[in-house]
Amino acid sequence: MNGTEKKYDAVVVGAGPNGLSAAIVLARAGLSVKVLEAQPTPGGGVRSGELTLPGFVHDLGSAIHPLAVASPFLSRLPLAEFGLEWITPPVAAAHPLPDGRAALLMGSVADTAERLGPDAATYQQLFEPIIEHLPSLLPDILGPLRWPGHPLKLAQFSLNAVQPATWLARRFRSMEARALWAGMAAHSIQPLSNLTTSAIALVLMGVGHRVGWPLPKGGAQQITQALVHYLQSLGGEVEVNRPVRSFGDLPPARAILLDLTPKSVLQLAGDRFPWLYRKQLATYRYGPGIFKVDWALDGPIPWANPDCSRAGTVHLGGTLEEITLAEKVTYSGYHPDRPYVLLAQQSVFDDTRAPAGRHVGWAYCHVPNGSTVDMTERIEQQVERAAPGFRDRILARHTQNTKQIEAWNPNYVGGDINGGIIDVGQLYTRPTFRLTPYRTGAPGLYICSSATPPGGGVHGMCGYQAARFALRDCFGKDVPADFSFHSPLPLPM
Repeated sequence: MNGTEKKYDAVVVGAGPNGLSAAIVLARAGLSVKVLEAQPTPGGGVRSGELTLPGFVHDLGSAIHPLAVASPFLSRLPLAEFGLEWITPPVAAAHPLPDGRAALLMGSVADTAERLGPDAATYQQLFEPIIEHLPSLLPDILGPLRWPGHPLKLAQFSLNAVQPATWLARRFRSMEARALWAGMAAHSIQPLSNLTTSAIALVLMGVGHRVGWPLPKGGAQQITQALVHYLQSLGGEVEVNRPVRSFGDLPPARAILLDLTPKSVLQLAGDRFPWLYRKQLATYRYGPGIFKVDWALDGPIPWANPDCSRAGTVHLGGTLEEITLAEKVTYSGYHPDRPYVLLAQQSVFDDTRAPAGRHVGWAYCHVPNGSTVDMTERIEQQVERAAPGFRDRILARHTQNTKQIEAWNPNYVGGDINGGIIDVGQLYTRPTFRLTPYRTGAPGLYICSSATPPGGGVHGMCGYQAARFALRDCFGKDVPADFSFHSPLPLPM
């Protein structure tokens, strides 16, 4: 640290969506804020660039962003004024089946249910109450453990959310409904027999019915650029190519917020923590990783079922039973022959992503944490089964195993894009078992990454919540009134 370096009220380490969200909350409260980012570009897992051929814009991390649009925090920011434009495909997600049929997550509950045959009534009974109450529930679902703002509504939601996805699936009889449900629950990146795996499916499908599953025009980097420009309009600063290896690399500040997961937090600040807190961080658990493929294509993916061409996201993996097996095998440390694959086809709806007549494809599958196995062939086989002739359209590809993904974004330890497994043991008690998980064992030092509640996803809520505590603890302030949608803060612990 240079002795003449400018002092700030708060410094944020890491310019991912949570770090930028935390900085925006602090700057909006009138504080001087600086964000330090080690990479040449801000964004963390929300970046875009050319990976394959000139003119092809690939999302380097996240691609489809329903939680960003539905987020109680991000949805309040004037990001459209800073160039962010959302595109919402007519079908949120498609799930092709072995017999040529496809289950679809549509914009409305009724339209989705209509295609589920004998499960139509069951689907409507499950989702209509969720859709009705979701806006008031999201601040509690996407927040720390506390007394909820709507306890009865949340209790009703939780009765379903706490169940293993395999249990709730028993309500459905049709192959379509069961497969659609499995593909959604597998976003939890853990065995579908685990408790709380229904929660992510209920939220993603509920959000899909309310706002769709949109993608940002021009690439995921546009989300980051809008956040950066809004922060700068509030007086905040962002400095890239600024790695922080010790506290000596930080400018003076009253509050420091770390958009880092426990592995990096310990490396940076472990000597500042009490023994017990340090031990808790050291035992934090990371989950399975991902193997990612990006394609430059000479045409759209030739889906056998044309409905898949209307979806921004396509889940590949077959039936409920096949997906359940694949996720169990992965969690056990092996590589399934037929993995569950998440695929996005952004250029079908956004012509800024590729040269005229060309397209991009984005996909990944789950693999054991730290895996270096090349899953390209297995992923492409899954696509080819639902889209015969797909391989003939590949002009170029770019692949990343878990080690390469972690090198690209150190928060993705072992390729874990959720910043730590989000099972029942780490759902709200992440990164440690504390009522206020954003506080660390050192005064004035906070964690604002996806290793805090509510976990992974582009929603900014981890950063928002951490900034609330920093504001109260260090400055005696609360968030500005136009950002206030939460229940009271829990008591200090």
